[in-house]
Amino acid sequence: MLNEREIESCYLGQFIPVHYHHNMLMDQNRMHSFKSAIHYAVQPGAKVLELGGGTGVLSFFAADKADKVYCVEFNPDMVQEARRFLALNKNGHKVEVIHADAFDYLPPEPVDVVICEMIHVAMLREKQVEVMESFKRRYLARFGGPLPRFLPEAVLMAAQPLEHEYDFEGFYAPIVQFQETTVIYPGTVELAAPAVYSLLDFSQPTDTAIAWQGQFVIENSGKLNAMRFITKNILAVVPERSNTIDWLNHYMTLPLSKPLDVVKGDIIDVSFAYRAGGSIPSLQASIVTERVAMPVMAFAGTVAAMA
Repeated sequence: MLNEREIESCYLGQFIPVHYHHNMLMDQNRMHSFKSAIHYAVQPGAKVLELGGGTGVLSFFAADKADKVYCVEFNPDMVQEARRFLALNKNGHKVEVIHADAFDYLPPEPVDVVICEMIHVAMLREKQVEVMESFKRRYLARFGGPLPRFLPEAVLMAAQPLEHEYDFEGFYAPIVQFQETTVIYPGTVELAAPAVYSLLDFSQPTDTAIAWQGQFVIENSGKLNAMRFITKNILAVVPERSNTIDWLNHYMTLPLSKPLDVVKGDIIDVSFAYRAGGSIPSLQASIVTERVAMPVMAFAGTVAAMA
């Protein structure tokens, strides 16, 4: 009998199909960013733990310098895949692939770096935050401080109001869409600049409850019918170069249940609340948009017309 957490895990993505992990291998942006960050963060002779290892590729990157890598994966199909791939690659013998639940596993010894890539846009679906918080509590209880270095180190999240096209050859379907960050989509109009709504620092206690209320000044007139969610993963902070190694998720665009006609200069109030690791519909249902002010010229024109 599965418990409640195991049932939710199956639904939310811990058992995503093997081919999905194969697609991640082909994502050059993701692969290059993680390889660079791991190469920077893992020092020669280090002990490394990866929570949610998938194909084992991130553990493979770590094994280039590390003496030992513990790669934990809950999906038995992925455990077999990771072991098969690592056996084909240099330094694969340094990686021990362990079939275990990342919520419960602790390494047999202290580690220097923890890699955890259970990342979805807006920290939804995957259990990134919960897994890392659970690990920190249990690690400190067994080994004491300090905590190892985490990769990613932090995540920055922003929201942006859009006018978005939902016409598919004449078929209107307001659906959730994911977009490449480097592609210009003719059917998407950015109505205002993005606003940061959350910064999670994984070296500090992190709450799964995320809520925001803020305002946007409309820069382009149109129909506000969608919100874009942007997730920038700060994989490693490089203080000696005063920069960071980042990975930007695909944009996630959620249609709004109540579109709003807006004109340049409008001030729009937006609020939403959700739980990290929760479902996309839970965030979508919580989004509230409201016009709180109109442009001065538009307001003056309205008064004149009434007179």
